[in-house]
Amino acid sequence: MTSKPRAKPPKVARTLPALRRIAAQWRAEGDTIALIPTMGALHAGHLALVEAGAKRCTRTVTSIFVNPTQFAPNEDLAKYPRTFPDDLRKLASVGCDLVWAPTVDVMYGKSDATRVVPQGAALGLETDFRPHFFQGVATVCNKLFNQVTPDVAMFGEKDYQQLAVIRQMVRDLAMPLTIVGHATVRERDGLAMSSRNAYLTAAERQAAPALYRAMKGVAKVAKDATGRPARIAAATAAARAALEAAGFGPIDYVEVRCATTLAAPDPSTAKLRVLVAAWLGKTRLIDNCSVN
Repeated sequence: MTSKPRAKPPKVARTLPALRRIAAQWRAEGDTIALIPTMGALHAGHLALVEAGAKRCTRTVTSIFVNPTQFAPNEDLAKYPRTFPDDLRKLASVGCDLVWAPTVDVMYGKSDATRVVPQGAALGLETDFRPHFFQGVATVCNKLFNQVTPDVAMFGEKDYQQLAVIRQMVRDLAMPLTIVGHATVRERDGLAMSSRNAYLTAAERQAAPALYRAMKGVAKVAKDATGRPARIAAATAAARAALEAAGFGPIDYVEVRCATTLAAPDPSTAKLRVLVAAWLGKTRLIDNCSVN
């Protein structure tokens, strides 16, 4: 019996000249490039992005870089999971062409002093609790786009505000690429896949799907309550109470916002999004879903 051939591992570039040589060769051959920005610790959600990118472009590049500028001093940079050999095996299984894995010194040189400071969709929600976050995200994505020069960049909708911020940055700065959002990949019980789920204890993992249930409950009410803020406020309050009863706390936000701008909705808002963020033990979980 013939054994199935093993998937070919992706190439790995660790320096900018090496990355640019490969990209230039692809361009000379007429290839298009999809970038999937990640911080590693890959799961099925990341792999779905690679597969979706491969349907849009002839080459896929997955960046693996734990970005220090989006972590505050009291956050989990040091303990963020780093699983590079396993990540390479997973990427081989979906046919990723190249991994861009720079060190911090390559990404941020000693004289590096420029930062991108996003506004608009970046204001409120996450920045009420992590004011540094989107400056770090926007800056590193700007760098990645300039380094890889992709035609398309794939982002998961789980980090919905991040997706809105990146879309706005690309639009505002007239960057020559398309940002594509991909539906959140979930566990069978509804929990959004996230690298930080690994931090949950067994008991917390059992409680975690309450976040999805509470969020969907708000969406159900909000669908029939457009322009009726009192009903939406009651629904978000009920969701907070349900999360507290399930063991969550503190609860950073449960909000219904305009799906495009993330501003507070008004009667003319056509599409709405529910966004939630809450702590379960020592782990902060975020999620979102469409109302419409």
